[in-house]
Amino acid sequence: MIDRETVLKVAQLSKLKLKEDEVELFSRQLSEILSFIEKLEELDTESILPFYELIKQETPMRDDEPEEGLTNEEALSNAPQSEKGFFVVPRVVST
Repeated sequence: MIDRETVLKVAQLSKLKLKEDEVELFSRQLSEILSFIEKLEELDTESILPFYELIKQETPMRDDEPEEGLTNEEALSNAPQSEKGFFVVPRVVST
């Protein structure tokens, strides 16, 4: 079974906050997943060719026709906060 410290390290790297019961649950689940992967590694796949799905269907395309966009005032009309013609949003990157 994967130990508690490994689960907490993975949670920290994933920016997850886990409750104590979740740590135990994920410890068991991760162990089961790794066990399944180990079982898959036992399969002999030397003679098996890779699978490539060939799709010959074309993606439907539409004509690209320019249209009139929103004015700056219209775009900002529902903004919770704006300043000097721009959206004001919370800082997401520290300096």
